[in-house]
Amino acid sequence: MSGRTRKYSAGEIGRLRIVEDFLPAPDELVPREDNVKVTLSLSRTSVEFFKREAGKAKVPYQRMVRALVDSYARQNEKRLTVREPGKRSAGKGEGA
Repeated sequence: MSGRTRKYSAGEIGRLRIVEDFLPAPDELVPREDNVKVTLSLSRTSVEFFKREAGKAKVPYQRMVRALVDSYARQNEKRLTVREPGKRSAGKGEGA
């Protein structure tokens, strides 16, 4: 037996049943996305904010920025696909 394995010897364990493995494979837990490296200039204030907040969450700040941009893109993609074809939303200088 390995150092982490212990033999149970305090009597019967009781009625056991085998359950089906319902957990995803480790490589399915966090799907890899096709990332593209870009060069982006951000304000010092923004970078300091993300570094500070990422430090609290113990994650790299670049991951936090990427998650924000991904979330923004998903939300706006939904809005664009829901809008009627040929219709534009009112923007600056346009009537509402």
